[in-house]
Amino acid sequence: MDKLGDERIEAALVANARTVDADPYPWPFDGDLRPENTAIVVIDMQTDFCAPGGYVDSMGYDLSLTRAPIEPIAALLDGVRAKGFTVIHTREGHKPDLSDLPANKRWRSQRIGAGIGDQGPCGRILVRGEPGWEIIPELQPVAGEPIIDKPGKGSFLATDFDLVLQTKGIRNIVLTGVTTDVCVHTTMRDANDRGYECLLLSDCTAATKHENHLAALDMIKMQGGVFGAVATSGQFLETVETI
Repeated sequence: MDKLGDERIEAALVANARTVDADPYPWPFDGDLRPENTAIVVIDMQTDFCAPGGYVDSMGYDLSLTRAPIEPIAALLDGVRAKGFTVIHTREGHKPDLSDLPANKRWRSQRIGAGIGDQGPCGRILVRGEPGWEIIPELQPVAGEPIIDKPGKGSFLATDFDLVLQTKGIRNIVLTGVTTDVCVHTTMRDANDRGYECLLLSDCTAATKHENHLAALDMIKMQGGVFGAVATSGQFLETVETI
């Protein structure tokens, strides 16, 4: 394509730019926000992480923290589904034979009384197919929404997450779910390194300690947005409504 053609395309993109009022920069960086190229990722909103009797509850953490994003995520999903955005869910869990569970990960969990693979109030902790592994009723996927089953904290390791994103033509990722400082942050960092443009919604994420949640948000915004940007679901939906 000649230079004039490139300039016309660039001018058209600028004219149709659509961004979210995010921190530390209007997101996405190039204003190219469309349902066709943007996915909302709901990370690990499972019984084991945010419902009574699950893994987090067994460790003794305050469940009100990890349950706080449920209503904001539900409202977000209503808004983006109506506009035709891609929604992707993830679940952390291990094979029933625990062949994909590193010994040190299991040892650490057993040390604090919530051994992965051990029997708990919601079945075997963090094991695929058990009640605790299921996504909570309030945020159930609808027909056609991919579910990525992952054995680790990040969504890319040992999964087809990247393939799903590439197949659907996704380049913008909006992150929600739990926990901000672990599974959400790991996914965001990995996605950023792969060239995806990332936005984390602060009210749609949570950690087992509020201080960790705040620190994780701050880390994203350092160095001009080293991993992407941060906004609220309200700010994101305000932009979505203009589509």
